[in-house]
Amino acid sequence: MVQSLNTKVDLAIAATSFMGINEYGQVMVGDNAFEFYNDRDKNKFIQIPWEEVDYVIASVMFKGRWIPRYAIQTKRNGTFTFSSKEPKKVLRAIREYVPEERLVRSLSFFDVIKRAFTSKKKKA
Repeated sequence: MVQSLNTKVDLAIAATSFMGINEYGQVMVGDNAFEFYNDRDKNKFIQIPWEEVDYVIASVMFKGRWIPRYAIQTKRNGTFTFSSKEPKKVLRAIREYVPEERLVRSLSFFDVIKRAFTSKKKKA
């Protein structure tokens, strides 16, 4: 059995991890870490201490009415992408432990296209 890093859990909610093959489980936001535990295989888990979190990136659509997924970018181990039943609750719980300037929106499709065209103009 895996030992949790948290001593107090603020939020536990059903979620999906998008690391390779989609894995379904529970996300736990606590006082020491962000944790994901797979429902079927207890040996598949992700534990990210708050000191390791660099950015939390939210994919926001329809002017903030819908957040389909969010990602946690770490300082050393890359980016982990998740979705959950109520992502706004998860992001509000994360906001207690991560500074607000580290919570960012991801670029929209049109922003990516616009950047591609402006970077081509600068190169030419």
